[in-house]
Amino acid sequence: MHIVLHEPEIPANTGNIIRLCANTGFILHLVKPLGFKLESRYLLRAGLDHHDLVQVKIHQTLNECLNNGEATDIFAFTSKANHYLYKIQFSERPWLVFGKETKGLPISFLNSLDESKKIKIPVQPKSRCLNLSNAVAIAAYEVIRQLKFK
Repeated sequence: MHIVLHEPEIPANTGNIIRLCANTGFILHLVKPLGFKLESRYLLRAGLDHHDLVQVKIHQTLNECLNNGEATDIFAFTSKANHYLYKIQFSERPWLVFGKETKGLPISFLNSLDESKKIKIPVQPKSRCLNLSNAVAIAAYEVIRQLKFK
């Protein structure tokens, strides 16, 4: 199971996601450019001592990350999706792709996917979206719930 962060900007969010991956077994993929250095004290603090428990892969581009022959079941999380998270059936090896905090995923990437692969997490009508690390946690645990904590 894989989590992909496209151009993450906030080190504390990525640190929280590192900690999440340590607790869930997801592999974390970070797509450059990153809005911080991997040695950032905010990243390290949010991830606590979990960094050694996580497989983190750094990629130059989103295409490089996803066109590796392994990423066969890709889901993009976007507030622009028509399908809610709770209606999606996940495979045993999903790739959950999230965009940068301020802009989300590139339109060109979203346009390359079937509508059924674009997912949104329900929020109140006047709210824009969730914090990135919260959204990733909700999605990751929905996958784990569906797979019955395998």
